[in-house]
Amino acid sequence: MRWYGGCAPDGPRIVPTGARVLWNDPLLWTMGNWSPRLVRTVESPDARLALFGSCSADMEELGRALAAADLAGAVEAWAGSFTVVRLRRENHGEGIVEVVTDAAGACPIYTVNAPDGVVWASSSRALSSLVGGKVDTIWLASYLWDKKAPVPGRSAWADVTPVPAGQRLVLGMNSLETEPWWSPVVRRYEEALPAVRLALTEGVHARVEGVRSSTDVAGIDSSTLAVIAARSGPIAGVTAHPSNVIEGGDLDYARSLTVPGLTGMLFPLDGRHLPFTPTEEPLPAADEPPPSAAVWAMLSAQLGKSAAIGAVCHLTGDGGDNLFLPAPTHLVDLARNRQWPRFVRDAFDWARLRRQSPAPVIRAALRGDTHGVARPWLSRPRWLAADVPDPVRPDCDADTWLVQSIRTVARAAHADTQLADSLGVELHNPYFDGAVLGAVVSVPSWQRFSARRYKPLLVDACGDMLPELHRRRVTKGLFVGDFHRGLRANLRCVLDRVDGRLSGLGIIDPVPLRESVHAAALGAETVWAALLPVLAAESWWEAVVSAPSITWDTRPRVERS
Repeated sequence: MRWYGGCAPDGPRIVPTGARVLWNDPLLWTMGNWSPRLVRTVESPDARLALFGSCSADMEELGRALAAADLAGAVEAWAGSFTVVRLRRENHGEGIVEVVTDAAGACPIYTVNAPDGVVWASSSRALSSLVGGKVDTIWLASYLWDKKAPVPGRSAWADVTPVPAGQRLVLGMNSLETEPWWSPVVRRYEEALPAVRLALTEGVHARVEGVRSSTDVAGIDSSTLAVIAARSGPIAGVTAHPSNVIEGGDLDYARSLTVPGLTGMLFPLDGRHLPFTPTEEPLPAADEPPPSAAVWAMLSAQLGKSAAIGAVCHLTGDGGDNLFLPAPTHLVDLARNRQWPRFVRDAFDWARLRRQSPAPVIRAALRGDTHGVARPWLSRPRWLAADVPDPVRPDCDADTWLVQSIRTVARAAHADTQLADSLGVELHNPYFDGAVLGAVVSVPSWQRFSARRYKPLLVDACGDMLPELHRRRVTKGLFVGDFHRGLRANLRCVLDRVDGRLSGLGIIDPVPLRESVHAAALGAETVWAALLPVLAAESWWEAVVSAPSITWDTRPRVERS
């Protein structure tokens, strides 16, 4: 697993065993196999700067950020997903460490109060080994209640504290402070289009230039990334499809995507790739339950296919739906602004599209209940037995909802990148880039939404790069049936997990959970957004218990490697 971290200026003199040390005082290190393009450093007589992750900035821009009075302001316009760390020496030689977290939350940062001071890192699981290595069952229970609103200020690991996305962590002598550095701007629709395009093109370019890469090619989100990536060099486009289906759906769209530099690859799916299928390659340990835990059989096989052709970087379209196909949370904004004709039209258009009554969404919007508009189906799972309070969901506008939603999904997706690390493949999600989020949320919420056009903001920003067939697409692939079949085929091993650690600790009641699993296996309508997290959590807990422990080197001085 690739991760990085460091110590406060007056912090402990420790590094994880096997680390590559970048700075010795205070300590800064990396763990795992990092490509040089993902770790860059610059120095001056009184300052040092390190950048971790995919970023569009060149070395000259890093040099300007090194000397900038406002570090966060200097890096705000850079595309990609990354963390910036700077050490500055004050007049008396005391060091100040600044850690600028990315705006979208795709590169999580955590801290712990170790016995000799503060240690920070990009892996909560790694840091937990300094403070007992115990799962935070309060966080986990709240995650099972609502995976998009786990209890704030905690992580999946006890005594490991997350630094919120879009904030600046400042570590000094005997001090730790955080402050927000990012806030959305407002643009006219026409001004936002080039911003969306630039953020995506530069973010993709920073990842694939000069690197053997592959990408999903399925819906319009991944197809857009494929076309952009092909402009930076050769790339393999992987399209998954049922082995007994040779035309229609994503296959037709993938075959129409004939652009220079893009080579199509088919990935036939059979019973070995069904959700919940056991694999020879066990689920790797990650910081929290990975979103792809249920489909690890498919994901590991697909990434293995990419690795077999020499690809070290794989792009996904994850996050595209969250950004460009939002729930009608803009209705709350329209109601607050008393834009009643548009409010009524959009509410009825949405209801017609979903084949449901408009009354619930209208009532929720008039109450200012953005969460009720976005997820009216949400309720406490029957199997959740832990005494955990209802999630904290303060009223907010559509922009705040979108930012919070992206940050939660992006943080969770980081666990999937840790799964991919175990296979030697970098998994990248450009739609979770901070610059992309900033460009999208700059558009008024009611202009981002349409029940009559499919992903209008993405199509208007990047559609000219796609064939006409893709620009006219109004559907996306659905794999719900695969989950029902996967449960049916692997029912015994899934039921075994129901009686696992979560049940033993009283976090869940196995009886109603077992009933829900049986019903889903029979094809009953299932709220997968509630069922999948509890099954993923059990698999994850088994993986972290089975993983080798993380050890630390406590030598008082470590030489730079």
